[in-house]
Amino acid sequence: MPFALPGFLGRFGLVASIALLPASVVAQAQSAQVRGLVRATSGSVLEYVTLTLHRATDSVAVKTEFSDAQGAYLLLAPPGRYLVSGALVGYGRAWTPAFELSAAGLTLPDLRLAATAATTLKGVTVTGQKQQFERLSDRTVVNVEGTPLSAGNTTLDVLSRAPGVTVAGNDNLALRGKQGLLVLIDGKRVPLIGTELADYLRALPAEQVRSIELITNPPAKYDAQGGAGIIAINLKKDQRLGTNGSVNTSYGRGQYGKFTSGFSLNHRQQKLNLFATYSYADRQSFQKLNFSRIFYQDDQQVRSQSIQYNDARGHLQSHTWRAGLDYTLTKNTQLGVAVSGLASRVPSQGENTGLFLNAQTQPTAQFTSDIYRNLRTPNQTANVSVRHRFAPDSLGTPELSADFDFGRYGTYRTLDLLNHFTLPTVLDNRLIGDQNGRLSIWSGKADYIRPLRHNLRLEAGVKASRVNSDNDVLFLKVINGVQSVDTRTTNQFHYDEDIRAGYLTLSRTRPGLTLTAGLRGEQTVVEGRQAIGDQRFRRNYFQLFPNFSLERVLNPQHTLALNFSRRIDRPTYNTQLNPFRSYIDAVSYRSGNPNLWPQTNLVAELTHTFKQKLVTGLSYTRTSRPIVGATLLDADGLVVATFTNLEAQHYYAFTFTAPLKPTKWLNLYANAEVFYIYFEGQLTNGSKPASGRPAAILSGNANLSLGKGWTLDLNGNYHTPERYAFERVRSFGQAAAGVQKGLGSHASLRFNVTDIFYTAPLRSTSTYLPLQEVFRNRQDSRVATLAFNYRFGNDKVAPSRRRATGVEDEKRRAGNVQ
Repeated sequence: MPFALPGFLGRFGLVASIALLPASVVAQAQSAQVRGLVRATSGSVLEYVTLTLHRATDSVAVKTEFSDAQGAYLLLAPPGRYLVSGALVGYGRAWTPAFELSAAGLTLPDLRLAATAATTLKGVTVTGQKQQFERLSDRTVVNVEGTPLSAGNTTLDVLSRAPGVTVAGNDNLALRGKQGLLVLIDGKRVPLIGTELADYLRALPAEQVRSIELITNPPAKYDAQGGAGIIAINLKKDQRLGTNGSVNTSYGRGQYGKFTSGFSLNHRQQKLNLFATYSYADRQSFQKLNFSRIFYQDDQQVRSQSIQYNDARGHLQSHTWRAGLDYTLTKNTQLGVAVSGLASRVPSQGENTGLFLNAQTQPTAQFTSDIYRNLRTPNQTANVSVRHRFAPDSLGTPELSADFDFGRYGTYRTLDLLNHFTLPTVLDNRLIGDQNGRLSIWSGKADYIRPLRHNLRLEAGVKASRVNSDNDVLFLKVINGVQSVDTRTTNQFHYDEDIRAGYLTLSRTRPGLTLTAGLRGEQTVVEGRQAIGDQRFRRNYFQLFPNFSLERVLNPQHTLALNFSRRIDRPTYNTQLNPFRSYIDAVSYRSGNPNLWPQTNLVAELTHTFKQKLVTGLSYTRTSRPIVGATLLDADGLVVATFTNLEAQHYYAFTFTAPLKPTKWLNLYANAEVFYIYFEGQLTNGSKPASGRPAAILSGNANLSLGKGWTLDLNGNYHTPERYAFERVRSFGQAAAGVQKGLGSHASLRFNVTDIFYTAPLRSTSTYLPLQEVFRNRQDSRVATLAFNYRFGNDKVAPSRRRATGVEDEKRRAGNVQ
C-alpha cells in the first residue's frame, strides 16, 4: 500500500545502504575468463561489437557480450572447448579457431573484422544469420530487422507473434498472461495502454524496428512502472560511413489493401553523424464485433436480452519520422540530439444493429445506428543526451550519462452517432462528440557507472519527470432537430503527476557466480480534477522497489538463476483515469475511473538452464489492488466498460524455451508458458471474479536457409482457453509464413502471409451480477504482403561513438551473467 513520507534524499541514503549489503555474500565457483581485443582489418579498435561464445561441438551460443571503447571484451564460462565470433553491422562475422578453455583462463589473439559478407576461417567459409528469437538470462529478444515476417507489417503485428505475448480483444497487451506492461521505444516510455497504445503500434511500421526485447524481471535502473515486465522496442540506426541509406515499399491485401513505404538516410563522418528516417502507411481494415447480453434481476432471473452486430471499416494513414545527430565533442564525450514524430489519422464508419428481448424472448426494442468517427494522434518527442567517459584507471572506465526528454501526445476524437429506433416507437436522435486530449511529459535523468575493487560494479542514478494531461470533451444531443449540450457527459479533466526517483545497484561477478542487488525509490505526487462539479483528488506517496538477481553455474551442464523484484502499475492518464465517455453504440460506452489506486507487484522467478541451451522457469507474482476491466450498468441503464481495483491477484507460471539447430540450414525456437491466475475481492455490486484455471501459450518459429539467397520463416502460436478476472476467453492462435530472396548485396524481396487459417478472431464471455456478455471480435488479420528493400551507399562501418541506450547497457550486463 502506498505511504507518504517526507525527505526523499534522506530515504535515498537508506536505499544506498541497503543495496550495499549483499556485496559480502559472494562465493567462489568454477569458471574461467576469455579475454581479447576486436579490431578492423585496418588495425583500429571496434567498440560495441557483439561477441558470442559458442560451444565448439555444435556452435550453440553460450554467452553474449559487447566490446568496450578500447575494443576489449570479457566472457565467462565453465572450462570446455569453444569458439568466439564477432559481428558488427556492415562487417562480416569473424570467428576464432576452436580453443580449449582451462580454469586458468585464456587471452585470445586479436579478432579482426572485414567489410565482407562472409569470413574465411582456415579455408572454411562461415556465414552467420542472427536468429529471430533469442533467449537470454532475463529477457527474450525478437530480432525484427530483415526477417520475412516483418515485411509490410506493423509493430503490433510483430508483437502478436512474439513468444508469450497476447493482444486481447480490448487491445490490451499481456506478457505470459499478465497485464500491466511498460512499453519503451529507444528507452523512452510510451505513456499509453489499451486501444490507444495499440493504435500507436499499428501506426509504427515494423520496417523501422531493429529488435524487441521482452524483459520479465527488469533491474532497478528501469522505471518501477510495469508489473508484468517491459517491452523495449529498439529502432534501426545505420552505422555505415559516408552517405548511405535504404528505401522500402510493400503492399498487402486482406479484405482491404495495406500500403507502407519509407526511407532512411545517414551521413557519418569522423566526429559527426546525421540520420533521418520516414515512413508512410495507408492501411484499410475492418472490425466485426458481435455480442449478446443477458440482463438479470436481483434474484438472478433473466430480465431481458440483447443481440447486437457492429460492423466498422477503418482507414489508417500515418506519417512516422525521426531525425538527429551524434557529435563527438572530445575523445571521451559524446552529444546526441534526436527528434521524432508519429502523426496518424483514422477515420472510420460503421453500422450497428441491436435487438432487445424480454424474459419471454419477445422483442421490446430495436435500433440501427450509423456511427462516424475520426481519430487524430499528433505525437512528437525530443531527446538530448550527453555521455562522458572518465580517464580509465586500474579498475576500469567510469562513465556518466544524462538524458533530457520531452514528449507531447495529442488525441483528438470526433463522433457522429445517428440512432434510428423502430421499437417501441419510431424515433431518431443524434449524438455529436468532440474530444481534445493533450498529454505532455518532461523528464531528466543521470546515470553513473563505476567499476570497483573485487570485481564489483556500481550503478547509480536519479530521475525526475512531470506529466500534464488535459482533456476537454463536448457532447451535443440532437432530438427532433433541436440541438443542446449534454451536460451529464460534457466536462474537462486535468491530471498532473510528478515522480522523483533514485536508484543504486551493486553487482559482483566471480567465476561461476554473479550477484546483483539494487534498490529504487520513487516519490509520487498526483492531482486530478474535473472542471464541472469541481471533483478533485490528490495523492502523495513514497515507495521502495528492491531488485535482486543471482546466477550460479553448478557445473557445465546446469545453471540456476534467481530473480526477485517489486514493481508498480500506476493507472494511465487518458484511458484508465479519464472519466470521459467513448461511445461504442447507442447503448454502450467506455469510461475511465478517477478513483483508481496503483497496483503493486512482488515478482519471484527461478530458472534452470541445461547444457547452456534448454531453459525452464518457475515464477510467482502477487499483485495488490490489481486494476481490471469491468462491465457495469450506469444510472441510465447503459452498459459501461470501465476499470476497478480488486483486492489481490495471484499468478503462478512454468516456462520452457528450447532453441534447436537440427541441421546447419534449420533453426527452431519453441516456447511454452503454462500459468494459473486467480483474483481475490469483488465489485461494489457484489460481482466476484471467475475462479482460476490453468492456461498455456505455445509458440514456435522455424527458419530455413534454402540456398542461393532464399530463406523461409514459419511462425505459429496457440493460446488455450483461460480465465482472467471476470472474463473467460476461448482458445485462439495463428500461423504465418514468409519467404525472402536476396537480390545481390543491396536488395531483397520478401513475401509473407499472416493468420493463414484465420484462427485469430477472439471469443469470450464476461459474467457479472447484473449481466452476462458474450462477444466475438474479428479483424482483417489474414493478409498477404509483398515487400521490396534496397540499400545504397558505403558498406564500411565506423566504430560506434554513440551513447549506449539503457537497453544496450542491460544487454552488456546480461552477457556477464553465468
